[in-house]
Amino acid sequence: MNFTKELFFFLILASAVTSSFAQTATLTGVVLGEDSTPIEDVMVASTDGNTKTNENGFYQLIMPSEEKITVTFSHVSFEKTSLTIQLKNGEYFEFNPVMKTEIEQIGEVVVSSRNQKSVEGIQNIEPEVVRSIPGANAGVENILKTLPGVNSNNELSTQYAVRGGNYDENLVYVNEIEVYRPFLIRSGQQEGMSFINTDLIQNIDFSAGGFQSKYGDKLSSVLDVTYKTPRQLTGGAHASFLGGSAFLGTASKDQKFTTLTGVRYRNNSLLINSTDVESNFNPVFADAQTFLTYRFSGRFQLQFLGNLSLNEYDYQPQSRQTTTGTFDRPIAIRVDYIGEEEDSYKTAFGALKGNYKLNEKTTLKFIASLFHTEEKEYYNIASRYRIGEINPEMGGLVEDFIEVGRQFEYARNDLDAIIFNLQHKGFYEIDETTVEWGVKYSYEKFDDLLDEFEAIDTTGFTNDSISFPNAWEIPSFNNINAQNNTENNRISGFAQWSKLAYLGDAKVWLNAGVRAQYWNVSGDSISSQSHFIVSPRAQFSIKPDWEKDMLFRIAGGVYQQPPFYRELRDSTGTVQPDVKAQKSYHLVLGHDYSFKLWDRPFKLISEAYYKYIDEVNPYTLENVRIRYAANNNAVAYAYGLDLRLNGEFVPGTESWVSLGYLKTEENIENNGYIPRPTDQRLKFAVLFQDYIPSIPNVKLYLNGVYNTGVPGGSPNYANPYEYQTRLPSYKRLDVGVNYVFVDGKQNVKPGHWTNKFKEIEVGFEIFNIFDIQNTITNTWVNDYYTNRQYAIPNYMTGRIFNIKAGLRF
Repeated sequence: MNFTKELFFFLILASAVTSSFAQTATLTGVVLGEDSTPIEDVMVASTDGNTKTNENGFYQLIMPSEEKITVTFSHVSFEKTSLTIQLKNGEYFEFNPVMKTEIEQIGEVVVSSRNQKSVEGIQNIEPEVVRSIPGANAGVENILKTLPGVNSNNELSTQYAVRGGNYDENLVYVNEIEVYRPFLIRSGQQEGMSFINTDLIQNIDFSAGGFQSKYGDKLSSVLDVTYKTPRQLTGGAHASFLGGSAFLGTASKDQKFTTLTGVRYRNNSLLINSTDVESNFNPVFADAQTFLTYRFSGRFQLQFLGNLSLNEYDYQPQSRQTTTGTFDRPIAIRVDYIGEEEDSYKTAFGALKGNYKLNEKTTLKFIASLFHTEEKEYYNIASRYRIGEINPEMGGLVEDFIEVGRQFEYARNDLDAIIFNLQHKGFYEIDETTVEWGVKYSYEKFDDLLDEFEAIDTTGFTNDSISFPNAWEIPSFNNINAQNNTENNRISGFAQWSKLAYLGDAKVWLNAGVRAQYWNVSGDSISSQSHFIVSPRAQFSIKPDWEKDMLFRIAGGVYQQPPFYRELRDSTGTVQPDVKAQKSYHLVLGHDYSFKLWDRPFKLISEAYYKYIDEVNPYTLENVRIRYAANNNAVAYAYGLDLRLNGEFVPGTESWVSLGYLKTEENIENNGYIPRPTDQRLKFAVLFQDYIPSIPNVKLYLNGVYNTGVPGGSPNYANPYEYQTRLPSYKRLDVGVNYVFVDGKQNVKPGHWTNKFKEIEVGFEIFNIFDIQNTITNTWVNDYYTNRQYAIPNYMTGRIFNIKAGLRF
């Protein structure tokens, strides 16, 4: 053993021996801001030593025991706070202070610690906003849809498209652990609930493009959610006509072991009954989720995230009647159904995450996760279409219905999938420079049985009865029969470097990194194929020392998305292992302007972007079902401008207005550019919070969205170059009114029963207050007698009233 190793060994031994005789205790915890986000570089000091918090807000201070010690917490952007404490020998005590923002005003410039992540092009969303804003599918995704660049025309779905991408192009993390959705979902009403439980959230970050290398290999966006670590007993319950939820958080006396558990139940019958289809509908959407943390020491903690979810969807359509045609010749189309649909989606997810603080500069993380889903999609539905002319002189009555066609849909689809991940991530910081790295192994196994059949007959009938197709002579219109047993092995990694520096008097932030991934696709009936990609990325931000508070950003790089299982399946259900990764070149220019209006803080966020996309895998979109060509035979582009003004339009509340313009087109096999399925040109959204000044306990919440129509509604498997009609614009306004009995801020008498609660409120909501009929898809019907083709719009939900109540303690 050489001298250096001997000295190192001696110092460790001496430290261990000394500590065994020293009379010390340990003070540890996480320092948070008022918005519940961890604060980095907080100086934690006492007369006997000091330390700083790391990027996660974590600190650990060794201090003398059996004597009163005053510990101060200080940061340039926050008010100083202090703690006087006396600990026993060997005691391990956790203290998690919440530091108040310290605002320094120079002329018209306001310097605040809030939204520090805007330097990185990340938007931070308050969890309280998520819990308050009304929506038919309330949650994080409900709020995301009010942001510019994020589009959706389906209030029943939690899925969203970002800047021209589709629903499969968005990364979602909970506590740095990637989460997944079921695979066989065809419509929003089958989805149930998002994985993310809003009762458990501490922090929400979102990036719509140009994100760092540390995030995964997807083309469009990143949603990064952090769950809370309780410091004391906490809990709550919520109930409404749409379902209910409850959660409970606990912490052990020594603060080493914490638990956070939530259960949810949802029933969409109220929403589905507002559509124009009469049906028997019995959905059961339920899940249970838990987040456990155990601190073995100040250096090492272990976390567990688990989720069990059950979605049962039983649906029996009966009839519908839709008015269409022209003003001069209005017609009514009546559809009668027989049959039913029975779907089931059972998922289980578990993840272990270990955080080890090697030293003051280095943190190591280890993550293992397992996702398992069992899904079945069974439906057997026959329908009969009849058309009749509306007679305005008879009060809009339909004189005679003439049968024009019948349709039959059948499926017996079963899927079983297992996804296993093993990952290591590291973080090293020295001065104002940070280095991050990571490596990840993934194993994916899919056992998939597809058996779908669709038939349409438009030759006319003389029999008025409706029956199943064994009595019909109907040509096959769509027949898919495939069995796939596919395995994917992936190895990916990243490394990135960041630095905070000064350029003259301006503060600058630089980030550069690279990702790489190797994957192999194999299966029982396919040849093994391997692929490899490399994706460099970079960001630069500058905050000039100007009188006006402005920040400028530029980000760019290569973003590649290796195909997941669904992207490997072609229109016949066959797996194509040679499908390559889709590749997108991002360029994002951003600008933040913070100012005061009406003596209140506001911020205008602007981003212009351009994406060129190569090796495009074309797809069709019907409701939320994406079907790929499994062929990299197209190129595409997307560009646009996103604007968001947020601030205190009403004192003490945060609201915002969003405006976005997008254009995205693709060129398939050099046939020319046509709009992509998510080409939603114009988007306007408003999220508004208010209260009655004379009755401040009455809160008003408003959530409104306007999106121009997307291409769609063409017949199945039609040539997209022949059908370029668009669906109507999507317009929706949801309103909620709450009465807050307890908000945790009111002064009440000591010992009063309300002191036990942080919040008690009741309220009502009106979804789609103007009862606008929004179209999600079209069903095409051919009239044999007139040789005309009609597009029957499939409408979303109408006006709905909901009552809710909730409490927290």
